[in-house]
Amino acid sequence: MGETRQPHLNGAYYGPSIPPPSKSYHRPGRGGGGCCCNPFSCCCSCIANCICTCICQIIFTILIVVGIIVFVGWLVFRPNTVKFHATDASLTEFNLNNNTLHFNLAVNFTIRNPNKRIGIYYDRIEARASYQGQRFSTVDLPTFYQGRKNTSYANAEFRGQHMVLLGNREMSKYNDDRSAGAYDIEVKLYLRTRLRFWFVKSTRVKPKIDCDLRIPLRSNGTASGVYESKRCDFDWR
Repeated sequence: MGETRQPHLNGAYYGPSIPPPSKSYHRPGRGGGGCCCNPFSCCCSCIANCICTCICQIIFTILIVVGIIVFVGWLVFRPNTVKFHATDASLTEFNLNNNTLHFNLAVNFTIRNPNKRIGIYYDRIEARASYQGQRFSTVDLPTFYQGRKNTSYANAEFRGQHMVLLGNREMSKYNDDRSAGAYDIEVKLYLRTRLRFWFVKSTRVKPKIDCDLRIPLRSNGTASGVYESKRCDFDWR
């Protein structure tokens, strides 16, 4: 329908009421505009992102360089395993009486460093002697530095008495060894060492040396058998 106007009303409109136009308000810093509506916030965010990216790239580059240096160093030096031999052993007493073991044992070691460019600092050498899994003595050996392509010698002496509790099976094994005149004794060396590459020293490493020995008992200067030199097992742990 068209608008109805009456001449005597001076053109006024008396139809249905017209709602006022809606007003929209925009508050800075809120809504989807984010930092794009605030140049200062947007600039700070971009700078922070650039800094984080640069730091990550620097750390990643450093890790790659260090890895390459370690790999090249390993290719150049290629450290070979040090060789330990129990070359000689003397057992003059090994008597179990009332769960107390009386012993007198000496073991000579030959230590060979086959490396051409690496020296070794032996900062600690702890020798432990055990029989059937039970340790009966511990001694510390002198520390030393071993040069490149060098052979060194060490001696461990175990002397005294110690309580050893053996079960029926272990006691039967002890009686068999006593009848045979030779005993199966395990000697372990616990080391604290450092490697030297020219003037650079490595961090401390702790290898372990295992020597399973069959040692004849010597009585009145006569041994009941012949001791055979034994190469020991090397474990970097």
